Amino acid sequence: QVQVVESGGGLVQPGGSLRLSCAASTLRGYAMGWFRQAPGKEREFVAAVSWNGVNTYYTDSAKGRFAISRDNAKNTVSLQMNSLKPEDTAVYYCAADYRASPILTTDAKDYEYWGQGTQVTVSS
Repeated sequence: QVQVVESGGGLVQPGGSLRLSCAASTLRGYAMGWFRQAPGKEREFVAAVSWNGVNTYYTDSAKGRFAISRDNAKNTVSLQMNSLKPEDTAVYYCAADYRASPILTTDAKDYEYWGQGTQVTVSS
């Protein structure tokens, strides 16, 4: 079993930046993803990184603004979020998918382990 803990959320003004972190008990062999869920909406995919950090994939709304990265030596995954918009407001979740492959999935059902989430609020 993999324990996943997110941190780094908070309140930020539109146009600002936040860096979310995800600490896992192990990242070995796992692709990692970030998802988010806004009030009244379904959980949606944001970004993913392959087990070796070579491949990344983003939802269209995150492309050019967000960057996912991982440090396998430290068992951490980060999501750098820039040019934040009010519509980015949500609870952000980090998740692990056992997949030693360059192919990434955006389907939440493929991710076996999840953190409790961290709140991101973008508001003036």
